[in-house]
Amino acid sequence: MWQPGPRNLITDVRGLQVGNASCDQLLSGSTAILFDQPAHAAVEILGGAPGTRDTELLKPQNLVQQVDALVLSGGSAFGLDAASGVQSVLRARGRGFEVAGQYVPIVPAAILFDLANGGDKDWGLHSPYRELGMAAAEQAGFDFPLGSIGAGTGATTATCRGGLGSASAVLRNGATVGALVAVNAVGSPLVGSTRHFWAAPFEYGDEFGGLGHPNPLPQDASRLRTKFDLRAGAHTTIAVIATDLDLGKPELKRLAVAAHDGFARALYPAHTDFDGDLVFSAATGTAPRDLSPSDRLELAAAASVVMARAIARGVFHAASAPASAPLHAWWDMA
Repeated sequence: MWQPGPRNLITDVRGLQVGNASCDQLLSGSTAILFDQPAHAAVEILGGAPGTRDTELLKPQNLVQQVDALVLSGGSAFGLDAASGVQSVLRARGRGFEVAGQYVPIVPAAILFDLANGGDKDWGLHSPYRELGMAAAEQAGFDFPLGSIGAGTGATTATCRGGLGSASAVLRNGATVGALVAVNAVGSPLVGSTRHFWAAPFEYGDEFGGLGHPNPLPQDASRLRTKFDLRAGAHTTIAVIATDLDLGKPELKRLAVAAHDGFARALYPAHTDFDGDLVFSAATGTAPRDLSPSDRLELAAAASVVMARAIARGVFHAASAPASAPLHAWWDMA
């Protein structure tokens, strides 16, 4: 089993920071991942109902090779405004892709649907997500809480509250891989009607309760549990997988594919028509090294494990829900 980095957060990957901004009245928020230097990035979308900004430019055949930041946000399509807020902060710092003497920060984004979670969404003409994005960028650092914060503030799953999760692992060659995820799945992170996580085989220590798998498995373990509202686009799990290796867009595309296996290991069901499941992948290049075939295999395996752990940690750390919310937190379940 891989050891986590010192924080057990995505920020164990050198060259990036994470900031969060939340609004308790809104019951929503935004998360910004800022790179110290432009980072190569890619994306893999396996859900049937995604909401995104600037994901086309991440395709390997397209011109722009690097990004300045990535954004995960609540708010459904309104939450894409958070990327503009992050972009404004970065532009003021002189960051961005140079075009004809102008600098354009490259900030791809993905959103989740939390408009029906009990928060006050009557914001008037302009949504608050641009300001939330700015606040998240301005607060970026190496340490941050998990659970009901940032993009995970109002997240839910089929059986309990979702949240913002993160985890990391150090590989045998010294490289680090880390995951950051906002869990708002149509499916469940829990085995049947129990409090045990599907991701239990990959848990490090007791990072999400240490319960292991139920023994024996309950008879209802394979029964589908889905969220109360099955409209397309009303659910999604959105994530970032990052490494300090120096990888190009084609290699990062494969890393994002591997990280999606963590969704399938931690959520049942995953990648449905009604989810917008998405993984951004990024490489800071702060610890470049040659990779053997076995190194590449280990990187892919670790990406899936780290993602599964991050998903469970996001749910595990979710705060008790306000009275208006439709679901209890994991901690409040009998």
